[in-house]
Amino acid sequence: AGKLQMLRDSLAGDRIKRIFGIVNGSTNYILDSMDRQGLSAEEAQRIATELGYLEADPSLDLEGYDAAQKAAILASLAFHTQVSIDDVHRQGIESVTADMIADARRAGYVIKLLAVCERLPEDGGDAVSVRVYPALIDREHPMASVHGGNNAVFVEAEAAGPLMFYGAGAGGVQTASAVLGDVVSAARRHIAGGVGVGESARQSLPMAPFGHITTRYQITIEVADVTGVLATVAGILSDHGVSIATALQTIERGEESSTARLVIGTHRATEEALSETVARLADSDAVTRVLSVLRVEGE
Repeated sequence: AGKLQMLRDSLAGDRIKRIFGIVNGSTNYILDSMDRQGLSAEEAQRIATELGYLEADPSLDLEGYDAAQKAAILASLAFHTQVSIDDVHRQGIESVTADMIADARRAGYVIKLLAVCERLPEDGGDAVSVRVYPALIDREHPMASVHGGNNAVFVEAEAAGPLMFYGAGAGGVQTASAVLGDVVSAARRHIAGGVGVGESARQSLPMAPFGHITTRYQITIEVADVTGVLATVAGILSDHGVSIATALQTIERGEESSTARLVIGTHRATEEALSETVARLADSDAVTRVLSVLRVEGE
């Protein structure tokens, strides 16, 4: 509720360029427990359920529906346009594993379920991109320090500059407090003869294709531990204009053969190029499995 009031009132006269943040406390609690306590996803979800953090239908949290609904509202208020949940690219945390958490830690990152809302240049004007997915955040970024069931939103505005808003995001008492605050605010306006907050002039901004977003990526693959594999993988990335920034390799030795786990960090690339690259990797004889693909945010 506080984040909405901030966008609706405090920044009403500013031009917001980008918002990203943690808007679902339940999934933040789960990912934070996996990272800081070394819990499995199943253990963290069980504890979150016992604490009352997860919705009655846990898929609303785990599959990113709750975060996507909030992202649509934030984007609508921030950019003065109409964004529905159908416009939001959504990916939940069901596929996040303890190995992915460990890979992120070794690379200096933490995994958070993020809502990202931003203006993008498209056909000579502005377009809007709204997406929810588990992403990597540098451990030195303030967003990485949002622990437990807390929420935080980072706003980039033209006049006000970078702003961060932080608060509790999961639990019955916290939710009840936010709802009660909205009810009291509405009641006060009604008593004063008001009819609610006036809406700024709205505009109809197009939604940017998901393939047009640009960010860095971390691709984790399993390959055979043989000569020339890394060169083959690098060649596939190069074919699609995706360049390697970092590469970490661990060897897993079996009785008959060995495999290597490659964690590749890329320079900035489009989602379209990344998607084509991952498809090529999955089809390559050099790659046993594509284990995960995560985006890097907050840079």
